[in-house]
Amino acid sequence: MSPRVGLTPAMILEAATLIADKQGIEAVTLASLAQQLKVRPPSLYNHVDGLQGIRLLLSIHGLEHLNHALTRAAIGRSGDEAVRSIGKAYVAFVRNHPGLYDATLLAPDPQNADVQRVSTEIVELVVQVLHAYELTGDAAIHAARGLRSLLHGFASLEQKGGFGIPLDLDVSLELLINAFIAGIHTIKESAGPQ
Repeated sequence: MSPRVGLTPAMILEAATLIADKQGIEAVTLASLAQQLKVRPPSLYNHVDGLQGIRLLLSIHGLEHLNHALTRAAIGRSGDEAVRSIGKAYVAFVRNHPGLYDATLLAPDPQNADVQRVSTEIVELVVQVLHAYELTGDAAIHAARGLRSLLHGFASLEQKGGFGIPLDLDVSLELLINAFIAGIHTIKESAGPQ
């Protein structure tokens, strides 16, 4: 193979994303990237810090795309409508980018400033949406964790083929999000005026 002129980190990231989404995150190797990009594996080291560097870039890239999707879903909405919208956007992201989503969960360096920055932006967005329910502080964080757990669990089970009964998965997702929303309303009502 002759070296590819103009190889950039962005090209490597794009190729890694395609491989991850089509074949899974474990299929992203220096050899598979080199083959996809028609370069020799050592050429990749001129642009990225080995496989760990590629996985870190994929993680940040995935978190940024997820953040963008959730932000877009929340714009112009509040309360129940915003929760439903970001919930559906989260699952749609996993459906469209299963490998990239897996990369967000396997951050090789969770202490990385960019990983922390984008992760914090996602949490702050969800907490902001939850302010419509008058949830603040620890209560908002607990609710945000609950929503993430619910959406991650649903998306992961779907991704792995865990729903074998032939019922519409979007209806199941809608019911699950509605149950979460009903729970938030119950928490708000039981807390009373503050």
